Amino acid sequence: MRKYTQCFFYAQKRGDNIPARIKSECRKIGCTTLTDNANGYCDQHQPKQNHRRYDANRLSSCQRGYDAKWQRYRRWFLAQHPLCAVCNHIATVVDHITPHRGDKEVFWDSNNHQALCKRCHDAKTATEDGGFGNTGKNGVGGKNPWAEKR
Repeated sequence: MRKYTQCFFYAQKRGDNIPARIKSECRKIGCTTLTDNANGYCDQHQPKQNHRRYDANRLSSCQRGYDAKWQRYRRWFLAQHPLCAVCNHIATVVDHITPHRGDKEVFWDSNNHQALCKRCHDAKTATEDGGFGNTGKNGVGGKNPWAEKR
């Protein structure tokens, strides 16, 4: 075995033709074509590149209003409200009870803010915005169950 290892590295140094990747079956169910593509799909079943991620079209946090002024306010608010309004763990997020959707008046309304831990905030956001494949329970005028737990 040792001689084989030495021969393998010697061949690499000399520049001999060694396959870059071992071929395996295509990841597409039912396809038995052998491929050495990095993503595991044969040339016929390559995923389409026009699938864009949500964040590719999303504005930056500063463009959405979360600038230095918000960061100062956030630190102050979390110092005043250190516990999550839902589960009483340490709060790390200042949440907008009613989503502001870009409206600066709703964004800065202090009565619309609550301190949440990241776990509760993620659950609330997924419920409202339709994360995890949900359709969004509050996206079109629904009742916000999180607003009552303040």
